[in-house]
Amino acid sequence: MNVSVLDRIADALPHVSSAGAAVTLCGVTKAFGAHRVLQGIDLDIALGEFVAIVGRSGCGKSTLLRLIAGLDAPSSGTITVDGQSTGWRDDVRLMFQEPRLLPWQRVVANVEVGLTHSRDRHDRRRHAEDTLVQVGLAGRAHEWPTVLSGGQKQRVALARALVSHPRLLALDEPLGALDALTRIEMQDLIETVWQDKGFTAIVVTHDVSEAVALADRILLLEDGLVAMDVAVDLPRPRRRGDPRAAAIEGRILDRLLRRG
Repeated sequence: MNVSVLDRIADALPHVSSAGAAVTLCGVTKAFGAHRVLQGIDLDIALGEFVAIVGRSGCGKSTLLRLIAGLDAPSSGTITVDGQSTGWRDDVRLMFQEPRLLPWQRVVANVEVGLTHSRDRHDRRRHAEDTLVQVGLAGRAHEWPTVLSGGQKQRVALARALVSHPRLLALDEPLGALDALTRIEMQDLIETVWQDKGFTAIVVTHDVSEAVALADRILLLEDGLVAMDVAVDLPRPRRRGDPRAAAIEGRILDRLLRRG
């Protein structure tokens, strides 16, 4: 996505001040039968922070994300969002790898799914259309999902997650199925809306370079614990190919691949 397009999207975003949520985990474990996936995690995530979770397949990344989002409960330990115990909260939204759009509904109606039905119908439609502008899909509101590309479908999914102005956005491999160029465009878009709206973002990804491009902080899960907690203290927007970013990526990959 070129800079001018990102600038136009940023101009369309309603500016929200410090809208993030603080997350605290104390001694969190999760077991499925005899299999213990998470072993006792202590973690603090600050208001408005962008955190990436990486690790090998099966290490518990998505399990941890679902616990934080309130879709599942820990076997032991506590998770709080702004000091309150988790369970499903209306100010938390989750975005998946698959767009999960309703094929029998127009694009704008798919975005409206993210809003409560207590709103007036015209108000829901206006909010949905405004959010489609924010993700670069102005003019596509009344099309069917089947005519959209994979990247455009994920933009609709992102709009559905953003339309209710969440304070915490959890993203579970949201870009994993996209081609390389579309993936970079979506990374830039997610960074743009996160910076403007100020929500707390937590993304699970297998792509360490993506984690470095997006996050303030990268958590590496290993054996059910946080094995590395790495600050990404690089200016934004981040330049791909930056040797400082490559050094952070190499450090994490060395641990993942057990090199050195």
